[in-house]
Amino acid sequence: MVATTAASAFFPVPSPEPVAKSTKSGNGPAKLGMSKSDSGSGALQVKANAQAPQKINGTSVGLATLPGIVKDEGNRPSTAPRTFINQLPDWSMLLAAITTVFLAAEKQWMMLDWKPKRPDVLVDPFGLGRIVQDGLVYTQNFSIRSYEIGADRTASIDTLMNHLQETALNHVKSAGLLDDGFGSTPEMYKRNLIWVVAKMQVLVNRYPAWGDVVQVDTWVSGSGKNGMRRDWRVRDCKTGETLTRASSLWVMMNKKTRKLSKIPEEVREEIEPYFLNSAPVVEEDDRRLPKLDDNTADFIRTGLTPRWNDLDVNQHVNNVKYIGWILESAPPEILESHEISALTLEYRRECGRDSVLQSLTAISGNRDGDLKSCGEVECQHLLRLENGAEIVRGRTEWRPKYSSNCGVAGEVPAESA
Repeated sequence: MVATTAASAFFPVPSPEPVAKSTKSGNGPAKLGMSKSDSGSGALQVKANAQAPQKINGTSVGLATLPGIVKDEGNRPSTAPRTFINQLPDWSMLLAAITTVFLAAEKQWMMLDWKPKRPDVLVDPFGLGRIVQDGLVYTQNFSIRSYEIGADRTASIDTLMNHLQETALNHVKSAGLLDDGFGSTPEMYKRNLIWVVAKMQVLVNRYPAWGDVVQVDTWVSGSGKNGMRRDWRVRDCKTGETLTRASSLWVMMNKKTRKLSKIPEEVREEIEPYFLNSAPVVEEDDRRLPKLDDNTADFIRTGLTPRWNDLDVNQHVNNVKYIGWILESAPPEILESHEISALTLEYRRECGRDSVLQSLTAISGNRDGDLKSCGEVECQHLLRLENGAEIVRGRTEWRPKYSSNCGVAGEVPAESA
């Protein structure tokens, strides 16, 4: 019976000939009788509510004036002859109803505050990255954009450093530790503490090209009593080749006094559960970085000033900007014919927006020949204020462009037991 009713809603069945005439004329209720052979146990009375003719623009409109209604020979309205076409259901209404249901379901699904139950499948709401290895490693993909490449159509060192910084912050954010600050946890925010990088080492095996997609993996480990080490590994998503490895040392600074601080126990309890017990992805280069001056430097660039966009939310110059300033004093011959294969930076002091800096570069070995035709080159760098206060010491190693000098691809360290 239910099936019959549902079918009749979409496939109308022609009504039979009337079995009895109306016993009352007019607009009032009429009683329709049924023959004994049809009813079996008496007559079934049905009330029909007839409505007065509707008016449109002051003119009465009856059934005879509506489209699809014709008059017979006795000037009585009758419906159009039934055909197979006009008995088909109105599929547009059915499709509209189904579409409405699906759109409503999709909207409700998007509004759900979905939280995964397992830490190894954590995903951020925008699909930027995910946390793996029991919440200890964060991985994110980047597509190399046209504005991130240099004259040789490959990503610049600044682009790679920006990817490293972005994944570090997204890691903290996805883990639920990011508070109102640039990488500050809730307990750090209460104590006006921020993270600052003290040392950075980067090894570049190959620079990705425009349109390449790279995967950046990052994790953190403890370093001494008052430090934290963060490592990165950058891979080519197609081949799995390791393109870049980087390791950094971070310490805490008081945001108001701008002095280094020990790690409070409350902060340590926040961050230690996310430490991965692993060796540094880059073996530490413990060679001393010399201090350059006007006599020992081969190239000097002066008058460097930060712009407003060079500042981060902690009101000091972003770490990536220092690399660009260091390379301002690198000789053009090296920039044109060579690329950085290794980079070591030691951060000595922060830089504000009103600072005026000088960039110094010295080529190791006192090379007097043509720099374009030489092989590997090593340079020493110093970024300082005009009054001589050191900002960053650095060392860069260069190799000829388009060389096949690629290191051995490593793996993300296995999760600790």
